[in-house]
Order: sequence, then structure tokens, then C-alpha cells
Amino acid sequence: MSDLRLLGPAEIRDLAELLGVTPTKKLGQNFVIDANTVRRIVRIAEVESGDRVVEIGPGLGSLTLGLLEAGAEVIAVEIDGRLAAQLPTTVEQMAPDAAARLTVVHRDALAVSELPADPVRLVANLPYNISVPVLLHFLERFPSLRSGVVMVQAEVGHRIAAGPGSKVYGAPSVKAAWYGAWRTAGSVSRQVFWPVPNVDSVLIGFERHAEQPGDESLRLRTFALVDAAFQQRRKTLRQALAPVFGDPTSAATALEAAGLAPSLRGEQLSLTDFVRLASVPVA
Repeated sequence: MSDLRLLGPAEIRDLAELLGVTPTKKLGQNFVIDANTVRRIVRIAEVESGDRVVEIGPGLGSLTLGLLEAGAEVIAVEIDGRLAAQLPTTVEQMAPDAAARLTVVHRDALAVSELPADPVRLVANLPYNISVPVLLHFLERFPSLRSGVVMVQAEVGHRIAAGPGSKVYGAPSVKAAWYGAWRTAGSVSRQVFWPVPNVDSVLIGFERHAEQPGDESLRLRTFALVDAAFQQRRKTLRQALAPVFGDPTSAATALEAAGLAPSLRGEQLSLTDFVRLASVPVA
């Protein structure tokens, strides 16, 4: 689209000044000021013309414009009222022909239970302070999401994409695996943000499973076991899962029924192992 322009450092700072916006750690705001990074994210996410994409925390609109440039229909969820109100105007100015493909939802992403239409992709620069909860929330609430790419703090991203046995494998890893297969998709320089964060960022991508491992009741039980297993990750599962099953002996019995040694620790179990344990009948 020849008439579509992306935001650069000058436009970002001008918009922030216009709105009286000072990026805050509370909202996890770090605005992307590099057009090449925006296009890279859109390319890695494999966004195609006509795709309906949900973007969480669009901020001043850098990634939003990149998604529109690719021909997507964008549903942007923004908690900050000033940013939510300005975004349609920014798009109208920078990409007038694409303005009709933008819908802004002014809400806290963690409180969103429905959207104007079902998205097929999730592409976002997620606020660092709520990246895991909001990601899991959207995967749970919107089964129409088939794939996505999100930018998160590097430490968090590697944790989400980790497999069993990794030092960073934990509850977010297992819960994310319930919904799909995850991968790291590249690092992002601190210098593409304003303000420059004091942590590194990484892109992580996912493809949703064709079928979920089980129904909602099994998911809830599985996640409860995951939380207990990693709450004190140095404990054996016999001890860590005692609060869930009632006592260590009952926990050991359930583990053995699932074909798992009570002496194992949570970091050694795959999602399949946790699901099998959650499926053991409770006496």
C-alpha cells in the first residue's frame, strides 16, 4: 500500500507529547520505534491479507500499522484511554485506506471475554508485567486463535517455550503447551524501543493444537497440579502434590497409577505426564 506509512522515532515521540503520555513501568509500556522490527514481526507471524488479527496493547500504533500494511483486519485491545482514543486517528493519518480494517477495544485485556469478531492470529508487543497471564487468558478465551507471535521479556519468552528438563521449564511452559506448540523466533534489540528497557526481548511463536488435550474440567485439574508441582520445585512430587491429593501417601499412589515415580520433580514431567496424572480417578 503506497499510501501507508509506519511510525518512526520522531512520530512516536510527537504522539506521546501530544497525548501527554509518559511510558510507565506499571503498564509495561515500551513503544517500538523501528519500522524494520515491526515488519519483521509481521513477517514471522505469517500475517496474510484478510487475516483477522488481535493485537494486545497497541500503544501508539507501530505494530498496528504494520499489521494493516500486510492487509490484516486488526482488533486492538488497549487499556489506556488516551491511546485507545488516538489510535483510529493515527491510522487515518498514516494509512487512510486501511482505517476501516481497524477496531479498537478499550478494555483491560485480562477482562476481555469476547471480541467483535473471532481472531485467527495473535500478534502483539505484550506489556512485560502481564505477558504470561494475558497470553494464557486469550488462548483460553479465544479458541479461534490458530497461531501467533508475541514479543515478551527474554527471560519470560524462554520460559514459555521451554521443554521438560530445562532449568527455566515451569508452570508457564506446561500451561502454554496445553494450547499449542511453542518456539522462540528471534531476539529483539533493546534499541528498537522507547524508552530503552533494561531487559532483553524475544519473539515467541505458537501453533495451536488441532485438538486440545482434554475438556475444561481436565484443564483445570491439570493446571492445579502444575501449580502445586512448581510452587516448591525442589520438592519431589510426592511432597509437592500432597496438598492436592490430601497427603503424601495419596499423592504417591496417584503418581504410580499414572506410571510416574513419586521421587520425580515437576520439571521432569511433560504436559502429557501432567494430563495423565490429572486423569487418574480420585478415590
